[in-house]
Amino acid sequence: MLKTRALPARLPTSDSALGDLRFRALLSAESWASLPPVVRQRFSKRLAGTGSVVYKGEVIHTHMNRAGMLLAQLTRLIGGPLPLSRDDHVSAIVTVTEDPETHGQFWSRHYNRHSGFPQVIHSSKRFQGSTGLEEYVGGGIGMALRIDVEAGALVFRSAYYFLMLGKRRLHLPRWLSPGDLTVTHRAIDAGQFEFILHLEHPVFGILVHQLAVFRDTSS
Repeated sequence: MLKTRALPARLPTSDSALGDLRFRALLSAESWASLPPVVRQRFSKRLAGTGSVVYKGEVIHTHMNRAGMLLAQLTRLIGGPLPLSRDDHVSAIVTVTEDPETHGQFWSRHYNRHSGFPQVIHSSKRFQGSTGLEEYVGGGIGMALRIDVEAGALVFRSAYYFLMLGKRRLHLPRWLSPGDLTVTHRAIDAGQFEFILHLEHPVFGILVHQLAVFRDTSS
C-alpha cells in the first residue's frame, strides 16, 4: 500500500517575506533548512501574474537504450515528454510560468539538436493529490511526485502514474508504468545547478539518463 506523509488541509501559497511556499510546504523544516540557500531561493520565487523565470544552459549528456528510444517515440502521442535526441553539448532553455487555472506552474523545456528543429517539452506541476505534487505531461497522463532532500540536492521521484478520463482518475499498475523516474536538482555554485533526469525500468534497465547544467537569468 502506498504510504504518504500527512499534508496540511490547504497548502500555503505565498508569503510577502518568504516568497512562494508551495515547495517548502512539501518538506519538513529540517529538510528544507538543509538545502543550500540558493536552492531554497530558486524554489521560492514568486511568479504571480505575468512573471516568469528563465534558466539557460547546456545538455551535457543523454543516454537512452533501445527501449528508452522506443518509449520516447511512443510518448510523442501525448506530447513527447521524453528526450528524442541523444545529442550531447547542445543548448537548452527552461522557462517557468504560473498556471492560473490550476494554481500550479507550467514548465517548458527547449532543447536544441545538432540537426533539425529544437524539441520543446511542456508539463504542468500541480500542488495537489496524495503526495502534494503532481506533474501532467499531456494526453491525460500524469504522475504523483514525492519530493525529498538527499546530500544537499532536491530530488523528485515518481510515486505512481495515472490516467485522467474526464473527472475519473485511473491509477496505472506498476507493470504498465514506464519505470521509476527521478529528477535531481543539485547546486553547483551560486548561479548554476545540475539537472539530472533518470528513468529506470525493472525489466528494461536504464531507459533515459540525462545530465544538463543550467544557470539563473533575469526574469
